[in-house]
Amino acid sequence: MSTQALAPPLPYRLDVHPGAASTLAADARAGLSARPKRMPPKHFYDARGSELFEEITRLPEYYQTRAELRILRRVAPGIVARHGVDELVELGAGAARKTAALIDAIRAGGAPGRYVPFDVCPEALLAAAGRLAEAYPGLAVHGVAGDFERHLAAIPPRRGERRLVAFLGGTIGNLEPRARTPFLREVAALLGPGDLLLVGTDLAGEPGRILPAYDDAAGVTAAFNLNLLAVMNRELGADFDPAAFAHVARYEGGERRIEMWLRSLRDQEVRLDALGMVARFARGEEMLTEISCKFSRDEVAAMYAAAGLRLAEWHPDARGWFAVSVATPA
Repeated sequence: MSTQALAPPLPYRLDVHPGAASTLAADARAGLSARPKRMPPKHFYDARGSELFEEITRLPEYYQTRAELRILRRVAPGIVARHGVDELVELGAGAARKTAALIDAIRAGGAPGRYVPFDVCPEALLAAAGRLAEAYPGLAVHGVAGDFERHLAAIPPRRGERRLVAFLGGTIGNLEPRARTPFLREVAALLGPGDLLLVGTDLAGEPGRILPAYDDAAGVTAAFNLNLLAVMNRELGADFDPAAFAHVARYEGGERRIEMWLRSLRDQEVRLDALGMVARFARGEEMLTEISCKFSRDEVAAMYAAAGLRLAEWHPDARGWFAVSVATPA
């Protein structure tokens, strides 16, 4: 597997593997030919998409980030101290806003610590790695930019005594149910004896609370969704007109999940020169761009069990809107 190392004169390392961009062509060819059309959400996260998502996490409607951060500040010191954690691997690290709560807990135990962020966007990782290396002198930072589907094995071996692998933000809910078990089995392979998996999950509840987090009044989520078209225009020589599509978010109660779609506002044809294809959209036709599943405690426990893991700790927020759980190898 080829990698490209970005080696700035700073106290961190970033390995860049061919990430989501390298699967964009295949995903677009398959997804734009499907019925209904669909695209994987990993293609949101170019540099602009990552910026927009960070803006989303600060919106008043987006309760998930604030709830998860409150939980982490409350429970991270105890988890780290009880298990002697001295190494943090963060999957989908992005801007690493919640990372400080975990690193602070590790450093409070006297260990300088090691941080291994993994994300699809190299630019976001580079910024986060530099910021954390400066904020925590002596912290070893080894970032890995890659695709969840192909590059988890590129995460370096454990160097410390106890590793905590964090998968935060409710991102597990973006995976289709059939994809969760193989993904978690791959994550479990990163765990050695005594290691932990820490997962954030958005909890099922009233649609009136959940839906605005995906359809905010300021239109930031709409811009985030539409940015997918800009990615395909740039990378695939496409001629999507973002003004000819509208952001749609809906709550599917039967499956207890949010779905985000892009709706065509007119009959139109879109050329994708890099693929040598034309995608035809009827007026009102929708393309699925993201799901976000909501969970109960029992569903999380069953999800872990299917992957050979055991639910060891369950930490919901005071309102029962969000939870952080700890899993260990069964």
